[in-house]
Amino acid sequence: MKAVRWGVLGAARFAREHMAPAIHAAEGAELAALATSDPAKAAGFQAFCPGLRVHSSYDALLADPEIDAVYIPLPNHMHVEWTLKALAAGKHVLTEKPIAMKAREIDQIIAARDRTGLLAAEAYMIVHHPQWQRAKEWLAAGEIGTLCHVDASFSFNLTDGDNIRNKPDTGGGSLRDIGVYTFGSARFVTNAEPVELSARIHRENGVDVFAQVAGVMEGPGGRYTYGSMTSMRMYNRQVVTFQGTKGMIRLEGGPFNANVNDLAEVELHQDGNRVTVERFPTANHYTLQVEAFGRSVREGVAYPCPLEFVRGTQAMMDRVYEVAVDI
Repeated sequence: MKAVRWGVLGAARFAREHMAPAIHAAEGAELAALATSDPAKAAGFQAFCPGLRVHSSYDALLADPEIDAVYIPLPNHMHVEWTLKALAAGKHVLTEKPIAMKAREIDQIIAARDRTGLLAAEAYMIVHHPQWQRAKEWLAAGEIGTLCHVDASFSFNLTDGDNIRNKPDTGGGSLRDIGVYTFGSARFVTNAEPVELSARIHRENGVDVFAQVAGVMEGPGGRYTYGSMTSMRMYNRQVVTFQGTKGMIRLEGGPFNANVNDLAEVELHQDGNRVTVERFPTANHYTLQVEAFGRSVREGVAYPCPLEFVRGTQAMMDRVYEVAVDI
């Protein structure tokens, strides 16, 4: 089958450094066009993809008949609008997380997806990485016994006040930026949903720069306690542990930015001081995500991370904002 021809809506740095190169490298994908009014920004993309067409507006790219799918890395508050416009233009669409600011907004995207028969998805890339798939397999196989507690931390120190993550009008905040990982990774591995939640949040300039969440999750394996910490004002840290009655699964170093902050690996700790470590030095979850998207578009296979899953994570985030106490 022919390659899926991709267009990128906006010349964001993340798109230039990660997603556009991933599309360019992915099997069954072709990076064909970019929408930006700034030739200087386009040059950074054309450096690794010389044949890239450049449109001066987002609408012009959506009208391009040579584009099958679009990737949207725009600021958070623009995601719903342009996702719906892409679907209306007949394009499959992969939108950066969070795809919406509220869970109820995702309902209209699901409706548009179903109405058009096109694929719409959030760029929640970690579920495509083998380290997370292995963690899910180990838990399901009973390697750590009965799950008792999940703990997830994600922090980095963002000092640039002009960054969109630090601005309330563009949907900034640690929860929207990285809480999707501490929440969604637990939901993905355990297939559980929250039944109790409490939270403490510290805000600066109207956005949460620190959030501590505690709760109880329930799924096929029963109930377990849950903890999450996110911060945009602390030194880099990414750790997730799944602790059971007979062992522990641990992802540390860079489980959310695999092979960027540190080598991607997952550990299985069991009785008798037995530790199994699996490393994935070459797996690129962005490329794997594009290839999975392409298989769904070309072959009709189910996409591994449907919008229904994404809605669950957003609903959890909505609830956290509702119950949070400011500190």
